[in-house]
Amino acid sequence: MLANLATLYNYRELLWTWTLRDIRVRYKQSLLGVAWAILQPLAVTLMFTLVFSFIVRVETGGIPYPVFSFTALLPWTFFAGAISFAVPSLVNNITLVTKVYLPREIFPLAAIGGSFVDFLIASVVFFGMLLYYGVPFHPTLVLVPGLLLIQIVLALAVSLFASAVNVFYRDVRFIVPLGLQLWMYATPIIYPLEFVPEWLRPYYLLNPMAALIEAYRDVALRGLWPNWSYLGVAAGLSLLLFVLGYVYFKHVEWQFADII
Repeated sequence: MLANLATLYNYRELLWTWTLRDIRVRYKQSLLGVAWAILQPLAVTLMFTLVFSFIVRVETGGIPYPVFSFTALLPWTFFAGAISFAVPSLVNNITLVTKVYLPREIFPLAAIGGSFVDFLIASVVFFGMLLYYGVPFHPTLVLVPGLLLIQIVLALAVSLFASAVNVFYRDVRFIVPLGLQLWMYATPIIYPLEFVPEWLRPYYLLNPMAALIEAYRDVALRGLWPNWSYLGVAAGLSLLLFVLGYVYFKHVEWQFADII
């Protein structure tokens, strides 16, 4: 695995170039361009606000619902978008996969990198919402890069495994959207963690994204340090899944050119 990572490092310029290419292709001939990176989480936030502020009221502990939901939707949109673009990346680049030697993990990595740029653009709206609703900038915000790192490792784990399986079984392209939708409802995005029964909460927080979303809200909105136990479990599971996913990816990589 260390040798594979060293090889990938040697191809870092190609990874950077392919990430930029992925961003350009994503918004090529798009009327709004990168504005979609902002409109997608913002539109969902507006819909959730209408439903859960006026139709079914959700108690958010005094935090305005728009910023409460956007704080969760911003990282979730990055996570879901990264996986959605990364999983078909090998099949979408069939010519290079079959005819040129390079570490094939570059393709899902570039897709995740492109989604990260979208995340950074949409973050401008998040800070604007904090100012608009008078939410103070807490010192605990310094932990956000660490939370993002755990989330990226988890996205890599899912993407490497699923993109490799997608080469063999194209059903994965139908499973991924369904799985992400179910995963979203199993994560405290549209509702607070307090809605989960206390006896169920330790098992519920074994979902790494559940622990991460709650940590984002703690550090960004409440000025609290995250629950280190649950965050540690999320980090450990993400790293373990990454190792397993990467090992599987490299184990079957030699078959990609023949099967695609």
